[in-house]
Amino acid sequence: MTTVTIWIDAWQTQCCGEAFAPGDVVSWKLLEAKPENFADIVGGDRAAEIDFREEHHGDGNPPPTRLKVLTVTEVHCRIELPPGADAYRPAPGTAELVPAERADGWTEPRQDLRFMGYLVTADPATNDA
Repeated sequence: MTTVTIWIDAWQTQCCGEAFAPGDVVSWKLLEAKPENFADIVGGDRAAEIDFREEHHGDGNPPPTRLKVLTVTEVHCRIELPPGADAYRPAPGTAELVPAERADGWTEPRQDLRFMGYLVTADPATNDA
Protein backbone atom coordinates (compact mmCIF):
# COMPACT_ATOMS: atom_id res chain seq x y z
CA MET A 1 0.00 0.00 0.00
CA THR A 2 1.29 3.45 -0.89
CA THR A 3 -0.13 6.83 0.10
CA VAL A 4 -3.92 6.61 0.26
CA THR A 5 -6.78 9.07 0.58
CA ILE A 6 -9.45 8.21 3.14
CA TRP A 7 -12.90 9.67 3.69
CA ILE A 8 -14.08 9.94 7.30
CA ASP A 9 -17.70 10.96 7.90
CA ALA A 10 -18.12 13.72 10.47
CA TRP A 11 -20.66 11.66 12.42
CA GLN A 12 -18.29 8.67 12.64
CA THR A 13 -15.68 10.80 14.39
CA GLN A 14 -18.25 12.59 16.55
CA CYS A 15 -19.83 9.33 17.67
CA CYS A 16 -16.89 7.17 18.63
CA GLY A 17 -13.77 8.23 16.78
CA GLU A 18 -10.58 9.41 18.41
CA ALA A 19 -8.99 12.75 17.65
CA PHE A 20 -6.00 12.66 15.30
CA ALA A 21 -3.57 15.02 13.60
CA PRO A 22 -0.90 14.94 10.90
CA GLY A 23 2.01 12.83 12.15
CA ASP A 24 -0.17 10.55 14.30
CA VAL A 25 -0.21 6.80 13.82
CA VAL A 26 -3.79 5.49 13.78
CA SER A 27 -5.45 2.10 13.48
CA TRP A 28 -8.57 2.32 11.32
CA LYS A 29 -10.99 -0.14 9.74
CA LEU A 30 -11.03 0.73 6.05
CA LEU A 31 -13.53 -0.19 3.38
CA GLU A 32 -13.06 0.45 -0.33
CA ALA A 33 -14.66 3.72 -1.35
CA LYS A 34 -17.09 4.15 -4.22
CA PRO A 35 -16.26 7.55 -5.77
CA GLU A 36 -19.85 8.09 -6.91
CA ASN A 37 -20.88 8.22 -3.23
CA PHE A 38 -18.71 11.31 -2.67
CA ALA A 39 -19.00 13.21 -5.95
CA ASP A 40 -21.78 15.55 -4.75
CA ILE A 41 -19.83 16.31 -1.57
CA VAL A 42 -16.30 16.94 -2.89
CA GLY A 43 -16.74 17.01 -6.68
CA GLY A 44 -16.03 14.28 -9.19
CA ASP A 45 -12.29 14.85 -9.51
CA ARG A 46 -11.64 14.77 -5.75
CA ALA A 47 -14.05 11.84 -5.28
CA ALA A 48 -12.02 9.81 -7.79
CA GLU A 49 -8.98 10.23 -5.50
CA ILE A 50 -10.68 8.63 -2.47
CA ASP A 51 -9.37 5.09 -1.99
CA PHE A 52 -11.06 4.08 1.28
CA ARG A 53 -13.62 5.17 3.83
CA GLU A 54 -13.13 4.68 7.54
CA GLU A 55 -15.89 2.69 9.26
CA HIS A 56 -16.78 2.22 12.94
CA HIS A 57 -20.27 0.79 12.55
CA GLY A 58 -21.35 -2.36 10.74
CA ASP A 59 -20.81 -2.60 7.00
CA GLY A 60 -18.39 -5.49 7.29
CA ASN A 61 -15.66 -5.94 9.83
CA PRO A 62 -12.30 -5.43 8.12
CA PRO A 63 -9.14 -5.82 10.21
CA PRO A 64 -7.61 -2.54 11.41
CA THR A 65 -4.94 -0.94 9.24
CA ARG A 66 -2.10 1.02 10.87
CA LEU A 67 -1.46 4.31 9.10
CA LYS A 68 0.60 7.43 9.58
CA VAL A 69 -1.56 10.49 8.93
CA LEU A 70 0.03 12.95 6.48
CA THR A 71 -2.70 15.57 5.93
CA VAL A 72 -6.17 16.33 7.23
CA THR A 73 -8.69 18.42 5.30
CA GLU A 74 -12.14 19.41 6.57
CA VAL A 75 -14.91 19.18 3.97
CA HIS A 76 -17.87 21.56 4.17
CA CYS A 77 -20.69 21.97 1.64
CA ARG A 78 -24.16 23.38 1.27
CA ILE A 79 -27.16 21.10 1.81
CA GLU A 80 -30.29 21.48 -0.30
CA LEU A 81 -33.64 19.82 -0.94
CA PRO A 82 -33.61 19.07 -4.68
CA PRO A 83 -36.92 19.46 -6.54
CA GLY A 84 -39.02 16.33 -6.10
CA ALA A 85 -36.67 14.86 -3.48
CA ASP A 86 -37.78 13.78 -0.01
CA ALA A 87 -34.41 14.26 1.68
CA TYR A 88 -31.75 16.95 1.84
CA ARG A 89 -28.55 16.25 -0.10
CA PRO A 90 -25.16 17.87 -0.64
CA ALA A 91 -25.38 20.60 -3.28
CA PRO A 92 -22.89 19.76 -6.05
CA GLY A 93 -20.18 22.34 -6.60
CA THR A 94 -20.41 23.89 -3.13
CA ALA A 95 -17.54 22.05 -1.43
CA GLU A 96 -15.14 24.07 0.65
CA LEU A 97 -11.93 22.26 1.65
CA VAL A 98 -10.10 23.57 4.70
CA PRO A 99 -6.69 22.26 5.82
CA ALA A 100 -6.82 21.19 9.46
CA GLU A 101 -4.17 20.79 12.15
CA ARG A 102 -6.36 18.42 14.18
CA ALA A 103 -9.51 16.36 13.66
CA ASP A 104 -11.91 15.63 16.49
CA GLY A 105 -15.25 15.64 14.63
CA TRP A 106 -16.09 19.27 15.41
CA THR A 107 -15.25 22.41 13.44
CA GLU A 108 -15.90 26.12 13.44
CA PRO A 109 -19.25 26.87 11.76
CA ARG A 110 -18.99 28.14 8.20
CA GLN A 111 -21.79 30.35 6.88
CA ASP A 112 -24.41 28.35 4.92
CA LEU A 113 -22.20 25.24 4.89
CA ARG A 114 -22.41 21.98 6.78
CA PHE A 115 -19.36 20.05 7.99
CA MET A 116 -19.48 16.69 6.20
CA GLY A 117 -16.22 14.98 7.11
CA TYR A 118 -12.51 14.74 6.50
CA LEU A 119 -10.27 13.85 3.60
CA VAL A 120 -7.13 12.30 5.04
CA THR A 121 -3.96 11.27 3.28
CA ALA A 122 -1.90 8.59 4.98
CA ASP A 123 0.95 6.14 4.48
CA PRO A 124 1.23 2.64 5.88
CA ALA A 125 2.78 2.82 9.35
CA THR A 126 6.06 1.08 9.92
CA ASN A 127 6.86 -0.71 13.15
CA ASP A 128 9.07 2.26 14.04
CA ALA A 129 6.21 4.78 13.73
